Amino acid sequence: MATMGQLWANTGSALATLMFVYTIFKQWFPHVGDHFEPFFQRLFSRFYPYIQITFHEYSGERFQRSEVYLGIQSYLSKDSSSRAKKLKANTTKGSKSLVLSMDDKEEITDEFENVTVWWQSKKEGNIRQSFSFYPAADEKRYYMLRFHRRDREVIIERYLEHVMKEGKTIELKNRERKLYSNTPGQNHGNQTKWSHVTFEHPATFDTLAMEEKKKEEIKSDLVKFSKSKDYYKKIGKAWKRGYLLFGPPGTGKSTMIAAMANFLEYDVYDLELTTVMDNTQLRRLLIETSTKSIIVIEDIDCSLNLTGQRKNKKEEEDEDGDDKEAIEKKMMKNEGDKKESKVTLSGLLNFIDGLWSACGGERIIVFTTNFVDKLDPALIRKGRMDKHIEMSYCGFEAFKVLAKNYLDVVESELFDEIKMLLEVEEIKMTPADVGENLLPKSEGEEGETCLRRLIEALKEEKEEAKRRVEEEVKQKKEEEEEKKRRKEKKAEKEAKEEEEKKKKKKIEENGDVEH
Repeated sequence: MATMGQLWANTGSALATLMFVYTIFKQWFPHVGDHFEPFFQRLFSRFYPYIQITFHEYSGERFQRSEVYLGIQSYLSKDSSSRAKKLKANTTKGSKSLVLSMDDKEEITDEFENVTVWWQSKKEGNIRQSFSFYPAADEKRYYMLRFHRRDREVIIERYLEHVMKEGKTIELKNRERKLYSNTPGQNHGNQTKWSHVTFEHPATFDTLAMEEKKKEEIKSDLVKFSKSKDYYKKIGKAWKRGYLLFGPPGTGKSTMIAAMANFLEYDVYDLELTTVMDNTQLRRLLIETSTKSIIVIEDIDCSLNLTGQRKNKKEEEDEDGDDKEAIEKKMMKNEGDKKESKVTLSGLLNFIDGLWSACGGERIIVFTTNFVDKLDPALIRKGRMDKHIEMSYCGFEAFKVLAKNYLDVVESELFDEIKMLLEVEEIKMTPADVGENLLPKSEGEEGETCLRRLIEALKEEKEEAKRRVEEEVKQKKEEEEEKKRRKEKKAEKEAKEEEEKKKKKKIEENGDVEH
């Protein structure tokens, strides 16, 4: 046994010495060494049971870093900080934090399905290259993966896919999320393009003024959507979902969008339809959006004239008139249309769920409106706007969220009175107005003072609502009286005309008799 062990030790030492000599020989005589390389590789592979795979930092034209390399770097960063002895910190473009990775010549181990692999970070010099367009021209960095040949199937078929998937997830989590808006390009004629700023809106579902049950329902829907890639593929639908947020101004529609984006860690694309010249540009903007994003069209009922494109018969008859004023108005309208957006309802419908909507994936489309009744039913039907969420006036549960947000008050004797005003007397006040009354107006203002101010505002709103109802009743009564007067006047006119007809007929009859 000792003789056999000594034999293997001597063989390993001899191979190491041979490889060292071959490396030196190849460095000094590169062209000659290339002829012997296949022989040495076959000889080495007989005694070396490990397989190596290299992943270079730059590949192809080398003007951009390899996505595979960056994915591996992100994957290894989760273990490098705790296992590697030497680390390096990098700032990756679009990342919100430093990326820690193992330094050159460091090695860490990883396990997958009871298989151990070794990762090494390596660097090679390139003294023959004098100039290059990509960074660190004299250095070539790469990761080397080493594993036993018996584990080839596990590594090739499952482990590498696992590394890229996990690396992409970590990369997306660490990225700096963005808020995009479409603006006309100064050097692109009338074309619009996306520009962005960092998305830093602090809204979350915890701070959203809404009933807890309703928030949980929305969160569950969002989670289910984000994990349903295979399901959408199975049923043959594009991986997207539409949300319609409707309600009076100040009820938190924009805040809801921010909370959704923060919950899913998605980017936000704020689409302004009035700057999009036609359907072609709209489609181009859609193609340029990324996955894991929310595309928002706020106040869609005001963005374009999409609600009146399906004219009824009466409207068409009115437009068929040939009076001079109508013709002049039509000419002015056509002149203005040349400068305005020509996005049509059909183009917007194709944007939502046409063939082009399947480009990419994992997108949420959100429409907001103050007047849902004004929207064309085809625009908001199920399948386009899958979930309709009413953003209503502030209830007691929503008030408690706002009281905690603004005042750090969880319970107070004044809550019962506020509950009475909001729920029993059903006083309508938006969350925005409630928040404004709860906001301390000076440095030392107490929470109780803010609560009392809210109570007074609710009582004033009650009186104002009562006054509006009285005015509406009065106006309605006046309208009915006016309608009655017009009806009586019309009946009187018709009776008078009928009397005139009778007199005329009688005169005509008398004339005929005389003749």
